[in-house]
Amino acid sequence: MTEMATTEVEHRRGQLAALSIAAVVIVVGVPLWWKTTETYRAWLPVSQIQELAKLELQLSADVEVVFARGTVPPEQQKKMPLTQTQEEDHAVDEDTALKYRYETRYRTATIMEEDALNKPTAAEADLALHMLSESPCGSLVIYVIPESSSQLPQDADVYIGQRRTALLRVVEQTSAAKTLEQLLHHLQPQIKQVLRVMSFSRADITAALSDRVRFHPGSKESIADSMRAFKSSPGYEITFSLLNPDPKSHRLYWDIEGAAQTYIQPLLTKMSPVANFSIDSQTLHYTMLGVNPRYDANRGAYTLNADSLAHVINPVEARLGSNAASSNPVLNFLLYVPDAHHSPLYIQDHHKQEVPSNAFHSPRWGGIMVYNVDSYYEPEAEFPADININMAKVMGVFLAQLRLLLGVQSSPPPSGFLVAPCGSTGLADWELDRLMWSRSVENIATATTTITSLAQLLDQIGNIVINDNIAEQVSSAVASLQLAVAELEAGNLGFALQFSKEAILASEKAFFDPSLLHLLYFPDDQKFAIYIPLFLPMCVPILLSLLKIASEARQKRREKQAKKD
Repeated sequence: MTEMATTEVEHRRGQLAALSIAAVVIVVGVPLWWKTTETYRAWLPVSQIQELAKLELQLSADVEVVFARGTVPPEQQKKMPLTQTQEEDHAVDEDTALKYRYETRYRTATIMEEDALNKPTAAEADLALHMLSESPCGSLVIYVIPESSSQLPQDADVYIGQRRTALLRVVEQTSAAKTLEQLLHHLQPQIKQVLRVMSFSRADITAALSDRVRFHPGSKESIADSMRAFKSSPGYEITFSLLNPDPKSHRLYWDIEGAAQTYIQPLLTKMSPVANFSIDSQTLHYTMLGVNPRYDANRGAYTLNADSLAHVINPVEARLGSNAASSNPVLNFLLYVPDAHHSPLYIQDHHKQEVPSNAFHSPRWGGIMVYNVDSYYEPEAEFPADININMAKVMGVFLAQLRLLLGVQSSPPPSGFLVAPCGSTGLADWELDRLMWSRSVENIATATTTITSLAQLLDQIGNIVINDNIAEQVSSAVASLQLAVAELEAGNLGFALQFSKEAILASEKAFFDPSLLHLLYFPDDQKFAIYIPLFLPMCVPILLSLLKIASEARQKRREKQAKKD
């Protein structure tokens, strides 16, 4: 009897031990394992990111139309100042919509503006008006001058200056208007043309959305110019290279530092709101173009036709080197001086005509200019010849190529428009504004695409760790995007561009963070392969003990039920 009682106690103790172990594993072990092995995922503003996926942008510009003396009937002047708002909707696709808003204020010229408009030439008037007041970034002032004004030539009705002002001469039909409403109605087509030239245009803004919107084949021609320019970037590296294929023929001297300071630096300084720039230079000896030029006996010169230009860059690019310390795009400008045996060398277009600049450029890469020095190769000349390169000639070509590659559009003006030269800076104020409009929209489009793609990636792959620094970058990008959109809607172009640059920097920093690499984490099947050998040996005895206890409990319940019966 004592042995049976002892056995019963031991059996009862075994059951309690099994139940205790199972309870500890279930209540403590499993939650502890779950908590210590879960993937840390910081909070992200998912709802705000989803709102950015459907992008609605409004571009607002302030326009001021100033009437000079003699352009408005005296009895109509009392109706001014007058403000009108014009809006134009542009649905790009189902997720992207644009709205262009022009707030135009009409007024008469002040006494000081009248004095400035009485200058003998349009250029002098433009400078005098600029000295009176400087228009804010993104805004325009159009001065309407009488038909009898001699500031413009007979074949021109609009003068676009170097700043943010334009002179518009009223035509005969407009000057015959008797009421202010008729006058404004006749002026609207000319004002719209001025806005298309000096402010944002539908083609430029649509092209800036290329990272977000997939264009149809029919619209590719409208974005051809944008495909030439580099994509928006916080900084650019500009490299000038002098290629001397045969140092035995000539010793070349070029004052690249002085020339860059004189011709290039003013442009880069003016474009500092858009991006940061750095300049370096190098001289490469024994560097050939990689394409053998053909000798044209009729011209007595060597030629490179347009079809062979595509094969020139790759062999040369291999020797240019790159700045490994920077991730910024590199703009290459090469000056090639042919050797004595292949001189002179001329570049031909598709019509077999010589290119006046003797240069060409490659989209999103740079430009190459051929500089002939065959006049130094006289029969009595001693080799190597000492040659000083005319940097004014060279930099004029490189400056034009640099404008194109940075996205400064140089489309021909409409008929009747007279556009002032850019001046010493190489860039007019209104050209800078157009570039800033495009860059702001491009940055916003790129940042929204990056952020929404990142949010979709993190939602689909649940075992990627989202660290706090990633969440901070994403939140910063979203906040900067919201501010950029708001500033763009308010017409504050400078602030909009700055916030858009901050947004694209934060979004790309978050997207390319090394901790987000999916290959650093195991998929589910590999997790099971790791955890099963660890948990199965422990879980099987516990599970069998629980099954045995449950079976014994059911057996005792049946025995008790049988005794009652």
